[in-house]
Amino acid sequence: MPDSKAITYASYLQLDALLGLQQPQSQEHDELLFIVIHQVYELWFKQQLHELRGVRAALLADDAPRALAGLDRVLTILKTLVAQVDVLETMTPLSFAAFRARLQASSGFQSLQFRMIETVLGHKRIAVREAHAVGSAERSALDKLFADPSLYDAFLRWLAVRGVAIPAAALSRDPALATMADVGVQDALLQVYRERPLEAQLCERLVDLDEGLQEWRYRHVKMVERTIGFKAGTGGSAGAAYLRETLFRPLFEDLWAIRTRL
Repeated sequence: MPDSKAITYASYLQLDALLGLQQPQSQEHDELLFIVIHQVYELWFKQQLHELRGVRAALLADDAPRALAGLDRVLTILKTLVAQVDVLETMTPLSFAAFRARLQASSGFQSLQFRMIETVLGHKRIAVREAHAVGSAERSALDKLFADPSLYDAFLRWLAVRGVAIPAAALSRDPALATMADVGVQDALLQVYRERPLEAQLCERLVDLDEGLQEWRYRHVKMVERTIGFKAGTGGSAGAAYLRETLFRPLFEDLWAIRTRL
């Protein structure tokens, strides 16, 4: 007799559960697209967090090839996230307006996983952490990320292990604080670019990551402006006005600051 518990395509991917997760709150045709796009975003965020943690671990273990491979994958995922905006923009403003009220207080601003990505990368904001109740699963997840070194912290430690003169203060900084520009670190990075090809390659991958994230933010802003103009966002957020404030804010300021000195 065939094994009734044999793994199939549907069972391995949990398709019954997955395809049952789309629950439109209206009869509007485009609401399903809106839900699918955002659920797919969250799945890609989950994968990005997995990869970024892997990159951080690789750097702390002095495994440059694995770190570079992980960053390449994250960059490819970012390109996919940007491309998905094209699909969402096939929905007209009138189509979105037809079901927008059904979203009530929900907003993309509430995406915990995206805030976790920012935190892993070093953009650690107390307000984001304190938006969640102490003891909640969300707060616990953020608390752990605040206590751990960011990916950028791991990058500086990796450079120091490889003999780059990273200032001691940058290596011993409180991991709970947001990454800040440091002239001493910039001096060390200039040496890296001039004398250390492998380390410089990893620097450039981090710049690619920073730029890719800014590109996704830009496409997100324009998509919101195209769909709702300058109305307040769902959930009471400032909508496009808030998103505009996030543009052109690099995560790795040191890697951008040295451009004018090279």
